Amino acid sequence: MITGDVYSLTAAPYATGTLPLDELHVMYWEQSGNPQGQPAVLLHGGPGAGMDLHQQALLDPRHYRIVRFDQRGAGNSTPRGELVDNTTTHLVEDIEKLREHLKIDHWLVIGGSWGSSLSLAYAQAFPTRVTSLILRGVFLCQPQELDWFLGDVRRVHPEAWRKFIAYLPISERSCPLQAYHKRVMDPDPAVHFSAACSWCAYESACSTLLPDEDLTKNVDEHSALTVARIQIHYFMHGFFVDNDALLKRITRIQDIPAEIIQGRYDMICPVWSADQLHRAWPQARYTIINNAGHAATEPGIRRALIAATERCKIYQ
Repeated sequence: MITGDVYSLTAAPYATGTLPLDELHVMYWEQSGNPQGQPAVLLHGGPGAGMDLHQQALLDPRHYRIVRFDQRGAGNSTPRGELVDNTTTHLVEDIEKLREHLKIDHWLVIGGSWGSSLSLAYAQAFPTRVTSLILRGVFLCQPQELDWFLGDVRRVHPEAWRKFIAYLPISERSCPLQAYHKRVMDPDPAVHFSAACSWCAYESACSTLLPDEDLTKNVDEHSALTVARIQIHYFMHGFFVDNDALLKRITRIQDIPAEIIQGRYDMICPVWSADQLHRAWPQARYTIINNAGHAATEPGIRRALIAATERCKIYQ
């Protein structure tokens, strides 16, 4: 069942379905692994990226009942790319609706990047429903994290940043977030698809320790548009999280067993956020991967995540 340092990616889900969330949004979900096993829910990144098959390969399918879903507007959830009633509070409530729908009492919650933010927000809202947490590539929804991504990354990835900023007219380069927002929301497909692909290519170029051309070529423009629109929507609204709120509410979850796994050279979610979280939450196990960037597919991060899911088997 395990190949190299990952579990099999070939296992088909044993159950799929949709869950109406309100009059507009419908969630798509899947379950795989052991139907009688320890429940674990995987929260994808983005926002807007949709389910990642590689996440599933981090869990022992003989032991875990693995739940995955597409957040509002993402992946196979409908309407795709919808921004109305799409906030962090809505997403937290959606996770709880899914837990109740699947008749799961409590579960292991796993999230990376934006998924780490959502994992923290969900656990802080429903701490009795979380047996343990695994957080990778920590993002705390702070203004300085957005400043880093939108500008300071150029100190390490000047080529990617120049390409990202050169897409915009000179007069709009001082406010790239607003400039890209205007374009990805433009009704003209020639405008919004091009802007979305440029936005997503920038993030992909900075995601791994070593360059990975597979992440930046053959980008599906429809998927890029979904990610760019939802991600920029959340960026524009400060991720609908008050500054430092995720840190201030740590006391609500400090007794929940937790693992924090961080790439030392993560350029999307810099290590300082994981360090802040660990200092606020010293009870959590903190692992820095010194030869990794942001992506969960990097070998060191992948091995650490699998080791964490193995340790969390005892928290049922």
